[in-house]
Amino acid sequence: MFGRLARLCPASIWKRLSKDLADEVNSLTQGDVTDFGNFMGAVIDGGAFADHKAAIDRAHATPGVSVVAGGTYDDSEGFFVRPTVLKCDDPTDESLRTEYFGPILSVHVYPDRSYDRMLDQMESFAPYALTGSIIAQDRAAIVAAAHKLRYAAGNFYINDKPTGAVVGQQPFGGGRASGTNDKAGAAQNLMRWTSVRSIKETFVPPTDYRYPSMG
Repeated sequence: MFGRLARLCPASIWKRLSKDLADEVNSLTQGDVTDFGNFMGAVIDGGAFADHKAAIDRAHATPGVSVVAGGTYDDSEGFFVRPTVLKCDDPTDESLRTEYFGPILSVHVYPDRSYDRMLDQMESFAPYALTGSIIAQDRAAIVAAAHKLRYAAGNFYINDKPTGAVVGQQPFGGGRASGTNDKAGAAQNLMRWTSVRSIKETFVPPTDYRYPSMG
């Protein structure tokens, strides 16, 4: 369900939504996936659990990283990691560039006036380029982000969540360390399953190696 989740948020917006976000995340139900009352289940195995445990332990111990929601785990029965939100003061914190494939969301809150500088910094900070999104009402901000991040996300969403693409409904694929940016579900992806051959036949064979300009 989760890959690398990192969010950049203007300070004025974060001030308004942080408490509601934390309350919402803490209310997410988690448990046996056969119980449809649960929103989510465990991470896939012990190795994934160990990675998430290490990331959460690091967050608790790192100055400048605050655990806004979650921040706990339990492997007594299954490999359960509570949905966790981390607020990182440093935009180069490792959690903003690491793929955990689990319920850890890292947020960097930037000054409102630093929007352009923030875009420049984050465009190639992470090695991946799978999905990205911008939530905005300002069309100029949307256009600027779509242009600036054109190589940073193979799938780019505007005012929508950057997850949930379904093959057959929406072409999906990313570049950089996320892949070769082929779009599963798109016509151009079919070329990956073909063996292309070029054939040239000439009916006027050359009779001299010299170029016309050499005469």
